[in-house]
Amino acid sequence: MPHAKWVAGVLTVALLGAGVGMLRSTEGARPTAATAADALPSRALGLSGHRRLVEQLEHAGQHAPGKGSRPSRALAITPLRVSRPLRLHIPSLGVDLPLGGDAEEAAWDHDSPAPGSAGTAVVTAADLRLAELRRGLTIEIARADRRTAVFTVDRVSPAGVSGRGQRPGRAQLRLVSGETTVLARLTGQRRTG
Repeated sequence: MPHAKWVAGVLTVALLGAGVGMLRSTEGARPTAATAADALPSRALGLSGHRRLVEQLEHAGQHAPGKGSRPSRALAITPLRVSRPLRLHIPSLGVDLPLGGDAEEAAWDHDSPAPGSAGTAVVTAADLRLAELRRGLTIEIARADRRTAVFTVDRVSPAGVSGRGQRPGRAQLRLVSGETTVLARLTGQRRTG
């Protein structure tokens, strides 16, 4: 048994040393997308409960980083089934609009996938202050199937977002208002009504 404790101690020190080395080598670098491999060192070090709590908050659409905090690294989730969008809700901007055809304040482009389903859904709205959105904030779309799709902002561009960053098979949202475009990915869902 003492041999097993010694081995566990050596492995712990090696993992900590590797983690510190990786942190030093990436200091100042741009954050990369989280992967399933990110969870392994956390479990080995006993941090999985914290990571699980953060992910639950992000998936619930309640995570809105404060000023100066790091951007969200929420993982994208499996796309939802196709369902007609009903409302556009952006908590950080105080926006809650009906989402329908061309006559509404906010409109879903029917030539694009339904928001929350696989592909990049396109929604346009007039006079939204999209430039105030920041990476990690959430956009919610209530759907006819009584589910709300929760998207996390990846990029905000005053000159429009190019096709870069689109990932086949994932559910994404392109929200456009005037000259500003926001690209977000599906990171959660919840039942409504």
